[in-house]
Amino acid sequence: MFGRAALVLGSVLVTLLMLELGCRLWRGPAALLDWSNIIRAERQATLNAGAGRLKRDSELGFVLRPGFTADGITYDLHGHRLTPAPAGSVLAEPPVLVVGDSYAHGDEVSDEETWAALLQPLIGRRTVNAGVSGYGLDQIVLRAAQQVPELKPAALVLVFIADDLRRSEMKRVWGAEKPYFEPSGDDLTLRNVPVPPSPSPSASLDLWQRLFGWSVLVDTILRHKGWQYEWSIDHVRVLPRGAGAAMACPLLKRLAGLDVPTLVVAEYDPYVWKNAEYAGEQRRLSRSVLDCARAAGLGTLDLFDAIDEGVRRDGYAAMFRTSHPGPLGHRIAAERIAEALKQGYMPPR
Repeated sequence: MFGRAALVLGSVLVTLLMLELGCRLWRGPAALLDWSNIIRAERQATLNAGAGRLKRDSELGFVLRPGFTADGITYDLHGHRLTPAPAGSVLAEPPVLVVGDSYAHGDEVSDEETWAALLQPLIGRRTVNAGVSGYGLDQIVLRAAQQVPELKPAALVLVFIADDLRRSEMKRVWGAEKPYFEPSGDDLTLRNVPVPPSPSPSASLDLWQRLFGWSVLVDTILRHKGWQYEWSIDHVRVLPRGAGAAMACPLLKRLAGLDVPTLVVAEYDPYVWKNAEYAGEQRRLSRSVLDCARAAGLGTLDLFDAIDEGVRRDGYAAMFRTSHPGPLGHRIAAERIAEALKQGYMPPR
């Protein structure tokens, strides 16, 4: 009995080993020599990628690093992304303040290609781009509350995607600690502030990631199934799924309390045009946020129809880069946001 069980177990282990070696050989000779933990390496690479342009912040978790420059990306000494204006243009003050996630920041395009920069000649007013890649809706609202008293803007534009609600359910995103709100009756209580230092990638691995994180076989299967991202990413959930959507209304009431003409804009990630079921859910979540904004007395703009028209007219590849809009998408966003601002969410010059 025990001998037969041992034989079966041995056969399974040999088969798994052969599959592991086969997957490593398929990836290349280097994989046969490197048996380090894949998840730890990926998490370290994520932290390294953000270390240059981001810095830790005790109130917001992370912010743009003042003075950072890279190919096509420049941050000023206040930690805002530059918004170059056309030569010779005269732009009114005070500025329009932009807050949001990577769709506000303008990932994958250069400073002058961002919609925040393109907006300026359309409205005749300077913009300040305080968007930060990776922010949840909670951080976006906190960022606005931090920036508005300093800049005293003429108007505020908040840009979000539906995934920002999920990020609001986390105390750590992409390995970086962040603040979060906890529902408390009809109000919200701010938690994890001051924001503690982020753990090292080695310290953040759970038991299963330590046991199987080195396996190319496991990694290959998860990638094939589309599960590898959730397996390897360092997000720490502290609120149940759906809590981010439930907190949208109280968060936007806080935003309305800043007493600045405000436009809340829904953007959409490219996968919306790849999967109909996903698109339906993202649009539902976005509509719920816009409903909350209207209930709080804020202006709203849903960019789905404008982006969809661009995709149908010019093609998906013309509209998007890897995970964000390209220059055409930013130009369309700038035009629509300018129209909305002129309709009552920005004082005349």
